Amino acid sequence: MDYKIVALDLDGTLVNSQHEISDKNSDILIKIQEMGCKVAIATGRPFKGATRQAEKLKLSKFGGYIMCYNGGLIMDCSDNRIIYSRELPHEYIPEICEGIKGMDITINTYTADEIIASNSRNKYTEIEPSIVGMNLHFVDDFVKFVDFPINKCLLTGEPETIAKLEKIYKEQFKGRLDVFKSEAFFLELVPIGVNKGEAITKLAEINNVDISETMSFGDGFNDVELIKTAGMGIAMANACPEVLNAADYVTLSNDMDGVAAGIEKFFFGK
Repeated sequence: MDYKIVALDLDGTLVNSQHEISDKNSDILIKIQEMGCKVAIATGRPFKGATRQAEKLKLSKFGGYIMCYNGGLIMDCSDNRIIYSRELPHEYIPEICEGIKGMDITINTYTADEIIASNSRNKYTEIEPSIVGMNLHFVDDFVKFVDFPINKCLLTGEPETIAKLEKIYKEQFKGRLDVFKSEAFFLELVPIGVNKGEAITKLAEINNVDISETMSFGDGFNDVELIKTAGMGIAMANACPEVLNAADYVTLSNDMDGVAAGIEKFFFGK
């Protein structure tokens, strides 16, 4: 099988525990782009939070993509053009905020340059800003401040609280928003039907590629649909059980250049 699109999660997959892309991973991804394969970063991060990694992979040169916000926004790196976007309806924001009032939960969303946060600060509040390298702007009134289009909200807090909130919000927003964990301490709220699997399907359509000719790599809760949907879904050795169970193949861990190992096997037969 000749794979024409490779979509890769970032954290826990393409980047190692130091949040860096190894030279081995970047070199082989540049090599397959030189062969004509399109490479897409598939991440829960905002666009700005993945641009450094996109630069290392030379996605702008080869016309690669960043699938941001777990698939809610797809950017063409050749010209930083939005080619697909699903926005979270503003009518749900007051309801989301009301549900966490008085709880030790931070709510986040994004502008082009900043992470907007509100409600409560906790030990998980600074994790995403530190990983993605974006400034955290804490505001008093989230509902009033967020008067611009957004693709998702992120709730952060203790894993036990997030697990309880996930159950509550899945029922409360059933048929209106999709609610899922990307980490034990991160709860994502996105437009209904938005996930990385839907995004790779859309990207394949845009490029006139059959979904069987796509490959994906992932490790976390929010990668399950990506792994299931791609023609070849590859789980990292460090992946959560849900991803391992969904995968067609399990490669090495993110700290052992598992992406490069998977590419070598299925592109070059090594």
